[in-house]
Amino acid sequence: MLCQKWCEKELKNESQDKLYPKVAASRPMEWNGNHSSVTMFVLRGLSDKKELQLILFPIFLGIYLVTLIWNLGLVLLIRMDSQLHTPMYFFLSFLSFIDICYSSSISPRMLSDFLKDEKMISFIACATQYFIAAWMGLAECCLLAAMAYDRYVAIGSPLQYSAIMAPGLCGKMVTGACVIGFLSSLSLTVSCFHLYYCGPNIIQHFFCDLPQIIPLSCSNPFITQIILLLAAIFVVFGSLLVILLSYGFIVASILKISSGKGSAKAFNTCASHLATVTLFFGTALCVYMRPSSSHSKKQDKVLAAFYIILIPMLNPLIYSLRNKEIKEAFKRVIKRTTY
Repeated sequence: MLCQKWCEKELKNESQDKLYPKVAASRPMEWNGNHSSVTMFVLRGLSDKKELQLILFPIFLGIYLVTLIWNLGLVLLIRMDSQLHTPMYFFLSFLSFIDICYSSSISPRMLSDFLKDEKMISFIACATQYFIAAWMGLAECCLLAAMAYDRYVAIGSPLQYSAIMAPGLCGKMVTGACVIGFLSSLSLTVSCFHLYYCGPNIIQHFFCDLPQIIPLSCSNPFITQIILLLAAIFVVFGSLLVILLSYGFIVASILKISSGKGSAKAFNTCASHLATVTLFFGTALCVYMRPSSSHSKKQDKVLAAFYIILIPMLNPLIYSLRNKEIKEAFKRVIKRTTY
């Protein structure tokens, strides 16, 4: 059975070599007895067309620069203005920090690949890219759940809000989100890149993504798939469950408010967070929950580019454009800087 499986991988590798002879000729490998170990992966990128890649380069470069400027500016604004030193903006500053790291783990590499004919990435670089991206993505899931709980306490128990959401609790929630994301990402990365890769090395994506890497393995990926399933259940769906429960209690609290003005104000405090949650979880679930096929791979790339590249840029805009406190804080900072 092992010989049959290896032969099937070799036949698949030969067919890929015929389709991509230039890539096959440059595939670095290390020989170990009768088997070979892949040391480099090939990223197919967003598109195979060179003209389209040259068009996409300035677009995604602009998006990445706006992402860095907006998120970094929001972090600095929250740190500089004392009136924004509240739990809501404390969580928001860490969300912006995570978005910076999340986007930076993939965007620079993707931008450089737009200008390359052969998009090669080493085994270690691929593992590092996935580890950081998964860490930030899973940490953001947990942080969005913490922000949903914060909004529930603010609306459901406004008089006890300051006592419940003390700085110590907020710090523990952020630390917990980072630790959960780190441990989950570490277990996924170690289990995936500990597998044996003996032949096919073409990743049908613009970054190192676990569902695209596991099929390239020549060994049994059962343990990796179990760890991936557990991470999805406990971290992703667990965070989504906390968010749904929090918003269920929020809706119940809003319905108890007699005045329409009070209900509208309570809803406005959740609108930005709800939009962020819908965009992040909606696109991620569309990519990873539907069955894969050759037709859906291009759609998956577009959706992945949306939640990895565009959402980190949109988050600070969503929280800033309709937020009077941030606008007033920005004016105060400008006045202090100018005068």
